[in-house]
Amino acid sequence: MVVGQVDLLNIERNSILALASLARSTSTLAGGGYTLTERVLGEGFYDSFKFENIPDPTNGRVTYVDRTTAQNLNLTYATSDTFILRADHTTVLNPSSTGRSSVRIRSHHEYYEHVVVFDVQHMPEGCGTWPAIWETGEFDWPAKGEIDILEGVNNVVPNQSTLHTSHNCSMPGDTTQSGTFKTTDCDTSVAGNAGCAVKLTQDMNSFGPGFNRNGGGWYAMERTPHHIKVWFWERSDPSVPLDVSRGESIINTIHWGTPGAHFPSTQCDFQSHFGGNSIIINLTFCGDWAGDAAAYSASGCPLDCVTYVDNNPKAFRNAYFQISSMNIYKWTPQGPISCVVFIFPLSNPRKKSLGQWVKNNHCR
Repeated sequence: MVVGQVDLLNIERNSILALASLARSTSTLAGGGYTLTERVLGEGFYDSFKFENIPDPTNGRVTYVDRTTAQNLNLTYATSDTFILRADHTTVLNPSSTGRSSVRIRSHHEYYEHVVVFDVQHMPEGCGTWPAIWETGEFDWPAKGEIDILEGVNNVVPNQSTLHTSHNCSMPGDTTQSGTFKTTDCDTSVAGNAGCAVKLTQDMNSFGPGFNRNGGGWYAMERTPHHIKVWFWERSDPSVPLDVSRGESIINTIHWGTPGAHFPSTQCDFQSHFGGNSIIINLTFCGDWAGDAAAYSASGCPLDCVTYVDNNPKAFRNAYFQISSMNIYKWTPQGPISCVVFIFPLSNPRKKSLGQWVKNNHCR
């Protein structure tokens, strides 16, 4: 809200309209107000997501099971405010098997411009693990883009947030963010589909055992036609915005501070590179990234990835997601900050009435 005092003796009504419109546009470009459209808590994940019993697209040492199997094997369970997704941690695998049983879920809804906030208490950890919370157009990949919010392998810190797209999309590499670009070409056909990746180097507790020791935290992602941003706050971080920690029904990203990852649209047309995306939460093992020989060796993990995953089920007791909530928000053009109020001297009736007219018509 902008409060000012102006003399309206020589200002026409259309000037007031112009000022109010300018303030509305400035608010929209700078950030703005979002309204809660979907809140998923605990058992609500069963209604909002589909269990995908599919071959792993990343060639992991994993068998994704359906909901009934997952519940029978205790790979998923929920309360009113907690949802668990985990992998099997009791079975020594036969080399001829398809892999360790685990879970992959995909949201029923697709999302375009929006904000999503995840309250995550625990994430999977362990050598060979590859957990992720991400968005993509699964059935037309990569035409609708991919946004990796939380992702990493083999306990290697910090978290890596990445975009994957079709051709002609890259990042400038010098954006306003607290993280560090690892790669800047988002094209999936370049560099083995490395994407344009940002390491959240400002917080080594953004992933793995350190994340879990601290009781997790909040991940948030904002997608607009102009930028995609990712934030992370630890559970005890005093700077976490109250609208995030409280799960408010109206949020304002302009007050969230510098994001860990900031992907601007200056070198990538987001309108043509991103479409309707589903949210996916999954845990795989080994595969194209975690099982890459160089990546696995560099992480300090023992043996080779497949041998380790096959023969050490107890190593995956902590390979689980514990998620309290997922909140989805959409931009509200008539949000709480798109408003201009002019306060005028009460001695001038015309000024008072016109000022009240502006407030009534542009402060909604």
